[in-house]
Amino acid sequence: MRAVVIDTAKTLPRVRVTPDPVAPDGGVVVRVASTGMCRSDWHGWAGHDDDIVFPHVPGHELAGVVVETGAGVRRWTAGDRVTVPFVCGCGRCQWCRSGQAQVCPDQQQPGFTHWGSFAEFVALHAADTNLIAIPERVGFAAAAGLGCRFATAYRALVGRARLAEGEWVTVIGAGGVGLSAVMIARALGGRVIAVDRHPEALAAASALGASHVLINDGESDVSQEVAELTDGGSHISIDAVGSEQTCADAILSLRRRGRHVQVGLLPPIGGHPRVPMSRVIGWELDVLGSHGMAAADYPAMLELIERGVLTPERLIERTVGLEEAAALLPGFDRATLAGMTMIDPTR
Repeated sequence: MRAVVIDTAKTLPRVRVTPDPVAPDGGVVVRVASTGMCRSDWHGWAGHDDDIVFPHVPGHELAGVVVETGAGVRRWTAGDRVTVPFVCGCGRCQWCRSGQAQVCPDQQQPGFTHWGSFAEFVALHAADTNLIAIPERVGFAAAAGLGCRFATAYRALVGRARLAEGEWVTVIGAGGVGLSAVMIARALGGRVIAVDRHPEALAAASALGASHVLINDGESDVSQEVAELTDGGSHISIDAVGSEQTCADAILSLRRRGRHVQVGLLPPIGGHPRVPMSRVIGWELDVLGSHGMAAADYPAMLELIERGVLTPERLIERTVGLEEAAALLPGFDRATLAGMTMIDPTR
């Protein structure tokens, strides 16, 4: 198969011909129809993830067709249209059995713990726990975008923050996960403030229903602006970027007893980031993590997509082939995009 291969951290990825994967026991091989590129892939390329062993094939958001099943797979056969969360549970532990595979202690992550989906084929583990059937009315590109950014935003708002109609939500960062959060929060009755440094991203957030957009130019006081717009701060904040500053801005934008959800990765580059814990304590704020969403929780989200309440395909900004993806990955942390980048391995 053709695949994007990274030989060592921070080296230029190359498209190469590699051996086809083999279905593991309990797992499957999927022909990749679409796969997404996001900032998490860049963190992997930069060497910020200890799970990655080089040479490596990235890619963790995917959709495609099952072409091979391993021993013991009961629910899936060749020809099934499927997607998968970026966190794949082992299927055996108490967390997986209770539907919480996103925190499985023996989890697998395509594109991190093993070769991923920037390729024509990918092997996936514990298929009966992790695979999700794609409804016929949902395209492969839209389904691929669910696996990390969209599903993470959905669970952050619904499962973790428990958004109620009419509540204010501040979303820091209007990239793929941030725009997903804007769309989902608005569809569920929230009032959204989107914050980003790029006017194009904020224009996209406005088009998706954000009530207000704020430019984060590094000089303005984001939290004060939010407080003025919301009469005291948001009920919910989401850091969809993952930096010391964006995390602090999100927490400080909350009203008393508000809920912050940290979605953007905060790798300890140069030391662990500082968090304004005095505000957390004094205002009794909830600080929550959100690590994707288990396959068991997909049905409610897919129902909203089938009904047209949620339209993830609107978040796709561009589709590229493997060669262009290899060239884009090293600079993806600096990309000025207003939506998702998807990869079509057949291009």
